[in-house]
Amino acid sequence: MRLSNITRILLGLGSFSLMITFFVPLWQILLWAPQYPEGFTMKIWHNKLSGDVEIINGLNHYIGMKHISVEMFPEFGYIGILLGILIAVGLAAAVLGKGRILFVFTLLSYVYGIAALWDFWQWGYKYGHELDPNAAIKVPDMSYQPPLIGYKNLLNFTSFSGPDTGAWVIIGVCLMATILWWWEFFKQRKQTTREGNLPFVALLVLSGTAMLSFSSCDSGPEPIRWGQDNCHGCKMTLTDKRFGAEIVTAKGRVYKFDDLNCLAGYLKSGDITPENIGQVVVVDFKKTGQFVDVNKAVFLQNDVIKSPMRADVASFSDKKDLEFVQSEIGGGKNLSWEEVKLLFK
Repeated sequence: MRLSNITRILLGLGSFSLMITFFVPLWQILLWAPQYPEGFTMKIWHNKLSGDVEIINGLNHYIGMKHISVEMFPEFGYIGILLGILIAVGLAAAVLGKGRILFVFTLLSYVYGIAALWDFWQWGYKYGHELDPNAAIKVPDMSYQPPLIGYKNLLNFTSFSGPDTGAWVIIGVCLMATILWWWEFFKQRKQTTREGNLPFVALLVLSGTAMLSFSSCDSGPEPIRWGQDNCHGCKMTLTDKRFGAEIVTAKGRVYKFDDLNCLAGYLKSGDITPENIGQVVVVDFKKTGQFVDVNKAVFLQNDVIKSPMRADVASFSDKKDLEFVQSEIGGGKNLSWEEVKLLFK
């Protein structure tokens, strides 16, 4: 397959742009806590670390985590070589105009991405689980593995992990190469305009899906760690498995609550605007560990329910479960989500 001139030009520009990755960070890890609202940052480059690494090491020392240093990452010795190979293959495809080389370049980009994510997850697992048994602070059965991509609550800290400038450049060039290869493939099969447009549109959808898989690992609710997670509203530890709620932002950050009055109060505070809310879910009173969207849930209010912060409202995904509990406790008021919110002004 011979590449068109426009494809070769775009591919050449994209390959040259990959050189930016040698001068900008590839990945970032951010940490916030109530006592550190300004937060801490750690940047991962192709050959070094930067940011508040020593401060993070000082805090992590108390819970027995290993000292983060360049020596901890043997990958720094060859990431630059791998990036150089990727750039060389891309430039070769642009200069020689061969579709096979473009295919290799595109495939290599995806292999790099998957391998990098797996390698980072493996490092995070060891870093968060292999703790010093003589640490000053020990929480039974607690691990501190940072998130692969997205947000995660670790004790009183909220942690974020995600691509930085360099990774976004690689992702962008990879997606561009994917689109160019398929465009050349279908164009050179001389399909009809309609037949050609359909796979191209499908390709765009596929590419968008691939980009979302890089930018968000888990944008849904997180399992509540009973006895460990704290309510974002009242700061109490979540312990009663019949109650609980979560707000999941559009970017995947999760806020956890132990009772519906804490949830409703935080929503009314305006700290999160409605357009930035991806999902609001509550724990099913009868089905331990199961979440239900607040707009699909049914609610029962009765003082006998005795929820953690005395909202005394139970949530259900099935109306039959609500009616069963209602008969057991001798009545109560059925409510919708809009009516629940009005209870807590």
